[in-house]
Amino acid sequence: MYKFLISCAVLLLGLWMAPVFTPAFAQVRIKDIADVDGIRTNQLVGYGLVVGLNGTGDKLDNAAFTRESLIAMLERLGVNTVDLAVKVQTKNVAAVMVTANLPAFAHPGDHMDVTVSALGDAKDLAGGTLLVTPLMGADGNAYAVAQGAVSTASISASGQGASVTRNIPTQGKVPNGGSVEREVTFRFNDEKRLRFSLRNPDLTTAMRMVQTINQTLGPNQAEALDPRTVDVQLGDRSAVQTLAAVENLDVTPDSPATVVIDETSGTIVMGSNVRISTVAIAQGNITIKVTETPQVSQPDAMSNGTTTVTPSTNISINDQSNHKMGVLTSGATLRDLVTGLNALGVGPRDLISILQAIKAEGALQANLVIR
Repeated sequence: MYKFLISCAVLLLGLWMAPVFTPAFAQVRIKDIADVDGIRTNQLVGYGLVVGLNGTGDKLDNAAFTRESLIAMLERLGVNTVDLAVKVQTKNVAAVMVTANLPAFAHPGDHMDVTVSALGDAKDLAGGTLLVTPLMGADGNAYAVAQGAVSTASISASGQGASVTRNIPTQGKVPNGGSVEREVTFRFNDEKRLRFSLRNPDLTTAMRMVQTINQTLGPNQAEALDPRTVDVQLGDRSAVQTLAAVENLDVTPDSPATVVIDETSGTIVMGSNVRISTVAIAQGNITIKVTETPQVSQPDAMSNGTTTVTPSTNISINDQSNHKMGVLTSGATLRDLVTGLNALGVGPRDLISILQAIKAEGALQANLVIR
């Protein structure tokens, strides 16, 4: 049980090396921590028009590309508007960028979700319909087309003095709005080996994967090429059947000790392997509060006096002298560090400063990542 003391404006915390222990880690499937080379999604992008908006589309005087796209589309449909281009002032059309991820092994006729994002000064895409838009790959070929009603999941309300908007009204999705027209050729079953790529490279995890796979497929069938890559020989086995058997094997992943700090939001995430060497911490924490309470002096009636305001300032200083100082009697594991600092009332902002100081002193045995 911890006893904590806090002295005036100084926080002193003694931390000692933690005893070595082996925490219980959960096992996970190989498919949840590694990807297979060759099995990947491909990014697609296209430019299109959303029509049917309730006066919330692009202002054609400001978005020349929307006007030109609208005229070109009408020309293809047999409507001549070239001579009347200046008079086209509709506010129900918006130019958008359409993006999608082409899944691995997708075949012509398969459907996928697409994301629609306003390109001009449109205010809201809700209620609009995306017209047929080719979706291109990095090689410039069209692999899919997209069309359908746009769903933004946003709510907007406005009055004369205020407005409220929830979510982003200028971005939406077309569920199953993309139709695959061309597949990416990849004959997975013709592969002679499987190559796994760890999402979090770690040599210990890679060697555990090798040991587990060899116990299932036989000795010397798997090999760790580096902390990220594990190579599996197929021999006469089918790539599909082998992957189905291997991807569900359980492995206990390992990870380096890391502390991640997001200074913008004050978020701190620490791994279970974080350790603190012997260190003493002193932190000043003084709060000064200044309160202004003006006093009004009102003269008596018929006295020919004037009303005056006398300033009154009250300054209070809180140095937390009512707190006590304490000693942490056990080793400084992650649990001890967090429990101790929480009991001392240290907030996230102060904890960030403390961790940075511990790392600078060399007592934090972990990687410190600041974002």
